[in-house]
Amino acid sequence: MDIATTGAVERIARVLAGQRLSANADGDDAHAAGAVVDRWHEFEGDAIAVLKTLREPDAEMELAGDIAVWQRMIAAALGEPVDDLRASPVEAPEPRTDPLHEGP
Repeated sequence: MDIATTGAVERIARVLAGQRLSANADGDDAHAAGAVVDRWHEFEGDAIAVLKTLREPDAEMELAGDIAVWQRMIAAALGEPVDDLRASPVEAPEPRTDPLHEGP
């Protein structure tokens, strides 16, 4: 498996910037690469919100793998402390208490 050389927040922010700036998506810039390089930092908050939403896997994700590992990986991507791979999973907020959670 390939391992990215940039953090998840930056990669997501760059995708969001490209989506909003590029004429190939929702933007109007036919050559948005330079704008994405210059402006991806503006989308970091959105990228963090995406990662925080992903802390709670859905039912299909649960069937695919280890929830505790998933939650530790998301915590690491967010820069939250992760003691080690044997650590207990990150506590998910109670349903309907996380303002970034949009699910039922």
